[in-house]
Amino acid sequence: MTGPDGQAPVRPMMRRDRASAALGMVVEKDLPGDAVVSMPVRADMTNGFGLTHGGLVFALADTAFAIACNEDEQVTVASGADIAFLKPTSAGQVLTAHAVRRVRRGRNGIYDVTVTDETGDVVAEMRGRSFATDRPQTG
Repeated sequence: MTGPDGQAPVRPMMRRDRASAALGMVVEKDLPGDAVVSMPVRADMTNGFGLTHGGLVFALADTAFAIACNEDEQVTVASGADIAFLKPTSAGQVLTAHAVRRVRRGRNGIYDVTVTDETGDVVAEMRGRSFATDRPQTG
């Protein structure tokens, strides 16, 4: 399986990620410590006010974070995350999350994720904290 550009293979972690697939997420960039994921907002992703549900904005940011922090053969998981919602969006828009490693020391890491809309406006900012387990990633 290849990525959206037809060049880089999609990692087994993402091939098995049914939640991200069900939400229509597309991995745009997958480098160690640097990931970009996009998601079109559908009508069934909106809340009672017709705005994109915050949990789905978080899910997009969390997916980019997961890709960025799984940099080697160890399974790395979130140990915590905080998000600030800065601009509402709605159905028909496309959101993009860009996750970047800030620091990685031993088993712990800190990653910042910026979510933007199709115009480049910032929709949300997330800071994720990662923990590398002893569990090896499998293909």
